[in-house]
Amino acid sequence: MSVDNGGCKLAAVVIMNWNGAKLMEQFLPSVCRCTNRAIADVVVADNGSTDNSLQLLAEHFPEVKVLSFSENLGYAGGYNEAIGRLRMYKYTVLLNSDVEVTQGWIEPVIDYMQRHDEVMACQPKILSYADKRMFEYAGAAGGFIDCHGFPYCRGRIFDSIEEDCGQYDGRVEDVFWASGAAMFVRTESYLSLGGLDSSFFAHMEEIDLCWRMHLAGGRVVVVPQSTVYHLGGGSLPASNPRKTYLNFRNNLLLMHKNLPVADRGRMLFVRRLYDTLAFFMFVAKFQWGNARAVLKAHFDYRKMKRNYTTSPRENLLGRFPGTDCNIVIDYYLRHRTRY
Repeated sequence: MSVDNGGCKLAAVVIMNWNGAKLMEQFLPSVCRCTNRAIADVVVADNGSTDNSLQLLAEHFPEVKVLSFSENLGYAGGYNEAIGRLRMYKYTVLLNSDVEVTQGWIEPVIDYMQRHDEVMACQPKILSYADKRMFEYAGAAGGFIDCHGFPYCRGRIFDSIEEDCGQYDGRVEDVFWASGAAMFVRTESYLSLGGLDSSFFAHMEEIDLCWRMHLAGGRVVVVPQSTVYHLGGGSLPASNPRKTYLNFRNNLLLMHKNLPVADRGRMLFVRRLYDTLAFFMFVAKFQWGNARAVLKAHFDYRKMKRNYTTSPRENLLGRFPGTDCNIVIDYYLRHRTRY
């Protein structure tokens, strides 16, 4: 693989940190040890941490480059700021601070992107750090989206997670979205498309970016020859109402932004019916915080959608492979747990 990039390394592995000293102490050693330093620099972008993160980096990881921000810009805003400063790298890897990487994890992905100029984003195979036999919820073996905008993955449908038995190994596959837990992007493409939408703050912003990449004529793929292990829930646990709020709000924004005007009214109406059902399911389980989060998500979506004044002409739902299914019906009524 050629690593000549005008005197600069091909890639920057960028870890966004906010008060995550304990996570970095646990996971950063594998990144430093297993990342080919002839290909990539390791960079920590600190989002205004108030713990001992910067001291830890200075004392124990002097080989890591540090970008320090004065405030918490969020996941999306932080990466936009960081990648804007790192535009000299041909590729950027957005890597969560709770990811353990494996030896040789970076080479197959960068090699594939080097040989396929149309590929704008990639992800490795993502397994669970807690149980390394299993896929991890956030990304698994590549992400898709169904006809109503519900994200799912090869290896994970809602809460059903598969054991990795090599069923998705082998060739590189096109997917709808790559996980932000370990997302390789072509830096120029990322910046030209405006990067992650900072209005999302966190959750699903990588799906929005990948949707825009497809609309721009790019490809998104999973490279299973690379494997990482993701702890998950490093910022917000799955049961946290704040996470429920962000997921529901951002899913609505995701569809509003990326669907043509002629289609989105009908599709969002159906989606709101599904969300209403979810609200009553939370009520039935006495999960009042999550129920309120759904209501707030819809209220804030109605305000925020006014900020998006353009829309694409092409509707990818139903055309892109994997978008023609209804995973709610398939999962809950047909008991289908894999695709």
